[in-house]
Amino acid sequence: MRAIGHRTWAIPEGYLPPRGRPEDRALESHEAACVLNAGDEDAHLELRVFFADREPAGPYRLTVGARRTLHLRLDDLRDPEPIPRGTDYATVIRSDVPVVVQHTRLDARRAESALMTTLAWAAAEEGA
Repeated sequence: MRAIGHRTWAIPEGYLPPRGRPEDRALESHEAACVLNAGDEDAHLELRVFFADREPAGPYRLTVGARRTLHLRLDDLRDPEPIPRGTDYATVIRSDVPVVVQHTRLDARRAESALMTTLAWAAAEEGA
């Protein structure tokens, strides 16, 4: 199958709320980058996390197999460091092959949990 998507994606709004409902990981506040690799080659991703008051974290390196998807919980990132909770951040994802990235947030700080999802911003041209 022909690859679809872009090689550079940005999620400018990120925030991991403090932990909530720890008895059920599925209902714990989190953010996810959902990556679709519809092409015939593995996608090698590099993520960098940007903050308002310090240098970026990363790169975090991941692989999404050919014709596969990855739902990456950003609170699971550990190497080179975890993303701190309660801190605003932004993420840039670069891939060596075109992919599609969707951003999802579950905010479970209140009994009325909120779920938000949107496509990330994609660079129209390489180097943009």
